[in-house]
Amino acid sequence: MTMSSLYIHIPFCRSKCPYCDFFSVPAEAVPAAYVELLLAHLRRLPREGGALETIFFGGGTPSLLSPTQVVVLLDGAAAHFGLAPRAEVSLEANPGTVSVDRLAGYRRAGVNRINFGIQSLHGENLRRLGRSHSAAEARTALENARCAGFENVGVDLMFALPDQSTSAFLRDLEETLDLAPEHLSLYGLSVEEGTPFQGLQQSGALRLPDEEVYAENFLAADRLLTERGYRHYEISNYARPGRECRHNLVYWRRRPCLAIGAGAHSFFDRGWGERWAVSQDLSGYGADIAAGRDPAKLVERFDRRGAMAETLYLGLRTAEGVEEEAFVRRFGCGVAEAFAEGVSRAGGRLRLEGKRWVLDRESWLLYDTLIEPFL
Repeated sequence: MTMSSLYIHIPFCRSKCPYCDFFSVPAEAVPAAYVELLLAHLRRLPREGGALETIFFGGGTPSLLSPTQVVVLLDGAAAHFGLAPRAEVSLEANPGTVSVDRLAGYRRAGVNRINFGIQSLHGENLRRLGRSHSAAEARTALENARCAGFENVGVDLMFALPDQSTSAFLRDLEETLDLAPEHLSLYGLSVEEGTPFQGLQQSGALRLPDEEVYAENFLAADRLLTERGYRHYEISNYARPGRECRHNLVYWRRRPCLAIGAGAHSFFDRGWGERWAVSQDLSGYGADIAAGRDPAKLVERFDRRGAMAETLYLGLRTAEGVEEEAFVRRFGCGVAEAFAEGVSRAGGRLRLEGKRWVLDRESWLLYDTLIEPFL
């Protein structure tokens, strides 16, 4: 069993965005007690996989961690697992929570990839999204990241916002490209169950662009970013060559990843694969750690068919697709043999290019429909 990746969940935010359904609780900073819980959880993890190749601080708002807390956690991870010489260490940040000194502290701590949740560079969009930062703070955050020594900077941007035209989105995207990030994640706004946005949509107070506008946005962004030298390497992600997020590729390639923190999920390659999850409960997390119990519980154990389906579900989200020979080695049959009906129903949209099964960019717009016969 190879373990070379670690996810650290920081479930704290100064305020919760009305579209967000991720687990988080309000806080101005990450409590010292939570960092101690993370370290205790870390020390419980198996060490069979060797030195870590990727570490990812996600949330929530990981930039509520102080640089000193990041040092403590990275030192703990390095002591327990070892850290590969060229390990990718990513941290998600809210532009309104970071100063140049804080960013420099993260860089000295060992963070070498930072990703800012910008979402938009237009104030009206930020207001509608309930974001706590301004467009000016977003621009300043990227400038400060460069001053702090970061050479690998990513941003998150949203499209298909209420009353947003394709031309307005492309202006937002152009302005974001002027900041020259190495990585962009583009997410169409969706309304999740149980969020304030769901209530607004049900009352008619929130109207999102229709599917045609969504598709126009998606394809226009693909053309523009490709022209600017970015590689569209996953449905929602673009990167300069060699700047793809290595940690997220671990997920899409269905490789093992350990995770710590309340609400965190791990994947093990035992048998056909297992997923374990820590409950979204800070007090329960602390009680488990204090009692010496594993806070993670088994939530899914895959059989062969389920593992084959998930391999396709994850792999076909990426430009690299699914390698036929690797699929045969793992499962004893090829993709077309295992999923004859699904391959047939996908028609020419799913094709074997060289040695890999891939979908074209337009097919990513139909992804949920195309992948359904395989699940």
